Amino acid sequence: MSDSVRLDKWLWAARFFKTRALAKKAIEGGKVHYDGARVKTSKNVELGALIRVPQGWDIFEVEVTALSDQRRGAPEARKLYAETEESAKRRAKEAEARRLTNEAMQHPLKRPDKKQRRDIQRFQRQQGE
Repeated sequence: MSDSVRLDKWLWAARFFKTRALAKKAIEGGKVHYDGARVKTSKNVELGALIRVPQGWDIFEVEVTALSDQRRGAPEARKLYAETEESAKRRAKEAEARRLTNEAMQHPLKRPDKKQRRDIQRFQRQQGE
């Protein structure tokens, strides 16, 4: 554990990103917010800071509970932050909505045969005209 850690290094150590380069790219792209504001990769992380981090479909809001510049196992990495209750509830609600949306979509039972593919292509050509 160290007393000052760069944001990109902390995000990497907390296992939000697989590499520091990906963490840096997300920060520079404005995806990561530190205490509600966009910051540079060299920003020093402080205990108690609120960080918003995108992870796939979800956005994590975490509070920094410990500092580390070394990447360790996932159980140790989880000790570096605590997710806020609102963030956990929002992620669960969005995951449920995605699940219900995917259930409502009807997937074909089989692939289209040759005649059906030709009909689909004919239809797409007519739409393009």
